[in-house]
Amino acid sequence: MTTATRPVARGGAVPAPETAPPRPRRRRRSRGEAAVAWALLTPNLGLLALFVIVPLVWAVVVSLQRTDGFGGGTFTGVDNYQRLVQDPVFWRSAANTVLFTVIVTPLSMALGLGAAVLMNSVLPARGLFRSILILPMAISGVATALMGVLLFDENSGLIDKLVRAVGLPGVPWQSGGTAAFASIVLITLWWRVGFNMLIYLAGLQSVDAEIYEAGRLDGAGGWQRFRHLTVPLVGPSSFFLLILNVIYSFQVFDLVFVMTGGGPGNATSVIVTYAYDQGFVTRDQGYAAAIGVVLLVVMLAFTVVRWQTSRSRDLVD
Repeated sequence: MTTATRPVARGGAVPAPETAPPRPRRRRRSRGEAAVAWALLTPNLGLLALFVIVPLVWAVVVSLQRTDGFGGGTFTGVDNYQRLVQDPVFWRSAANTVLFTVIVTPLSMALGLGAAVLMNSVLPARGLFRSILILPMAISGVATALMGVLLFDENSGLIDKLVRAVGLPGVPWQSGGTAAFASIVLITLWWRVGFNMLIYLAGLQSVDAEIYEAGRLDGAGGWQRFRHLTVPLVGPSSFFLLILNVIYSFQVFDLVFVMTGGGPGNATSVIVTYAYDQGFVTRDQGYAAAIGVVLLVVMLAFTVVRWQTSRSRDLVD
């Protein structure tokens, strides 16, 4: 039986055995790093708890009460949620919200992707067009809605004047339900396309150009490269934008509130504007809080389902 011998250094001296660093020192260092990390996270966690978690918990508590805006509320359990189920105006607002989401989300993403492809190509004056598309992002929602009023006012709006100038009848942008809804959709698209383009453009610029060159050498045309290369390669950007656009569409308020106020006849009323009317006009904060809680649950459910679907698909691929 042989035993391993240590190599002898020159001069016959036996080198000292290697020793591992003492564990107590490593543990102290880990604890120190953890303490620094918690110290850096504490301000953000405090702000998160103060401005997000506490208001959410309080909204749930208020949703279980009947209030009139003055004094404390009376605990009524789930009466507000039962009333919500039987409220036709709420369901009308929910249907308008879903319709708005179904129209705005795919259109804004498709237009944003198309604009990103153009901005990523050899397009003359790309910088100018990119600035024009991104410019609405620097404008607040209220300012954008005021611009929409200047454009779509059925009595003095710019678009109405142009329509009448060519001999066509005016469009009832405020008195007609369909036209009012369309005006909100158009202004929203103008406001959101630039953001979608910016995210898609960042995704496209991270793609290796050799991939498109390989597709071109294999005989793939422009549409085939777009369908089989561009669309899959910007999949992570599409997932991110889908979540953001759906959340924004379900929470749209400022554009609707300023442009139409939810009218005419609740034709443009959405969930958040209806909750605002209940909370600040009718002053039924309990019922408004119940509407907000339902909206939060729907958004969380959509995000979780979309996340699990995307994750399962990635695992299969």
